[in-house]
Amino acid sequence: MAGGGGGGNKEGGPKKARIEIIPLIDVIFFLLATFVLFTLSLNKIQSLPVQLPVASADAKPNDGPDTTVTIQASEQDNCYWNKELITLTEVAPRLANYKQQEANPRVLIASDDRCKFGLVARILDEVRKAKIDQVSIETRTRGTGK
Repeated sequence: MAGGGGGGNKEGGPKKARIEIIPLIDVIFFLLATFVLFTLSLNKIQSLPVQLPVASADAKPNDGPDTTVTIQASEQDNCYWNKELITLTEVAPRLANYKQQEANPRVLIASDDRCKFGLVARILDEVRKAKIDQVSIETRTRGTGK
């Protein structure tokens, strides 16, 4: 038999088994994706309830003068009450006085670009202790005392 038998390779023996790597890579990626999705589903998202303001059609703009007080924190742990330099200990009595004089007290807390956030947090605590509900925090920095 010159042509060889049926189904063998050049040596005449049966073909050797090969391990194909591409299907193994597909299986590995499938297992990795399954593991990632499973671990992400285990994380519980914790959040705080927030009451967002609701717009109403009959809301009228405030025609009176703006009585919002601006308290600015500076780098040297000083505070500015409507551009007037004060200390942190003066903030609480001024807030109490402001709340007695104003029917709808509003406070804007600002800071300069070098202020540490700890002072802003202390000012926010003082506003909260004074039981003033309408508080805004300015997200851009100002020049000191401006």
